[in-house]
Amino acid sequence: MYIFSPPAGSPRRIRTALAFLVLALALTGCASVPPPNDSMNMAQTQLQMARDAGAADYAPVDLGFAQDKFQLAQAAMAERKYADAASLAEESRADAELAQAKARLGAARAQIQSKVQENTRLRQQGEQAAAAAQAAPSPPPPSSVAPPADMPAPSSSVLSAPPADGFQTVPDTVQQPAANSHGGQP
Repeated sequence: MYIFSPPAGSPRRIRTALAFLVLALALTGCASVPPPNDSMNMAQTQLQMARDAGAADYAPVDLGFAQDKFQLAQAAMAERKYADAASLAEESRADAELAQAKARLGAARAQIQSKVQENTRLRQQGEQAAAAAQAAPSPPPPSSVAPPADMPAPSSSVLSAPPADGFQTVPDTVQQPAANSHGGQP
């Protein structure tokens, strides 16, 4: 007699158990990872925000990484490899955030550089104007009384003609008031 002899009807039980086990594994494998729709949407939104911030100009490498990972995530979604798709979507979102931050930094630096150049230009203009003002003779300070303007001399006929009424003379002596009869005291 065999110690491990199979009981009667066991191949049927083994097949049933094996079928149940395969079915259970198949169901748990499909239900374990749902499609990462939220991660894909967030990655796509972040990519668009990075493009709008000017990442194509200021951070093209990081934007390229983000786009490549997003395309790989889309391919994984099509193959129903949801765990891979979720991971790639998160990496794409992170790369897009980095590209957006670098784009904002690059745009700020460009604005600063533009302002520095404008300030330098204005400073040079001010220095040139100051140098021109020092080189030119300074006008006399304005006074409240204007200098008399030269008047033309009167014609000789005006000077030689006697006045029609003649000259009036003023007496040399001025009359004094009468003295007081009381001794000159008031």
